[in-house]
Amino acid sequence: MTRDEGWALLCEWIASESLRRHGLAVEAAMRFYAAKFDADPDRWGLVGLLHDMDYERFCEPPEHSRQAADELRRRGLDDELVGAVLAHAHWNHDAYPLDSPIRKALWAVDELTGFIIAVALVRPSRGLDDLAARSVRKKMKDRAFAAAVDREQIVRGAELLGAELNEHIDNVIAAMRPIAGQLGLADPAQS
Repeated sequence: MTRDEGWALLCEWIASESLRRHGLAVEAAMRFYAAKFDADPDRWGLVGLLHDMDYERFCEPPEHSRQAADELRRRGLDDELVGAVLAHAHWNHDAYPLDSPIRKALWAVDELTGFIIAVALVRPSRGLDDLAARSVRKKMKDRAFAAAVDREQIVRGAELLGAELNEHIDNVIAAMRPIAGQLGLADPAQS
């Protein structure tokens, strides 16, 4: 599946602009980590783009991730990519553990990208240009802020990748910066 086909599939299954942006953010982070692990950024990016493609239709466990996996298999994606989509949901960890770099990376960036977007949206610049890990870490301490985000998953994700938490956060911010406009995070002063 090409990236364009993946985007069309995401748009077919997801109407929400915020969920589409989440897919774009995770795609960017996965491409970044593919380079770190000497893997194919197109394959890893596709997993990031499509990992939540079934969320609007099937948001409850265990159907979320499993419906996406079924559709992706039907469209010819291989077991490595489908397994990564399944592994991003903790209820599938018995059958799809976090035991490969692509699975670990998807787990590590999924919650973090959403949290970074939330932090950027409350900043005066609404951008990523000068956002750094210290600001994200400060917001992580405020449990009322983006309360649905699993902070423990963010911390564990960095550990799974063998990265210090600040380094991991800065990596994901850097990965997202080139697509800030697509994420709705362009600095209004620069528009």
